[in-house]
Amino acid sequence: MKLPYAVTVNDEKGTEELAIKFAKELQNGQVIILNGNLGSGKTFFIKKVMKHFGINYVNSPSFAIVNEYESKIKAYHFDFYRLMNMDELFDIGWQDYLNDADAVIFIEWGELINEALPKERLEIFITILEGTMRKFEFIKYE
Repeated sequence: MKLPYAVTVNDEKGTEELAIKFAKELQNGQVIILNGNLGSGKTFFIKKVMKHFGINYVNSPSFAIVNEYESKIKAYHFDFYRLMNMDELFDIGWQDYLNDADAVIFIEWGELINEALPKERLEIFITILEGTMRKFEFIKYE
């Protein structure tokens, strides 16, 4: 997938196919930010990426702030939606998570605490179009 990259998918099957394509290019140490309105498919996309690696118990960490997964891949799944400030992230060891070069980090609602995001990251913007159609835009920041 050459970045920046944009694609429109028609339904959940299209999102799943895109997630599998994306999963095949993931590398340890990557930080992936998913931005989009409520119901746009951020968690669904992550679920399908994780399923590719044999992880089938993915759910939104809205209340837990972070979920940890490990199988063929080690991943941390954050949700910034309910966070009030950076202090809450530091309280759970944010820097330790960021420094784990053996893991992939997914962050939903990353734009809510933009100052917490590392300079090097991949952002995925998901836009709800008509019905089940979604536009995915992938942008790499270095």
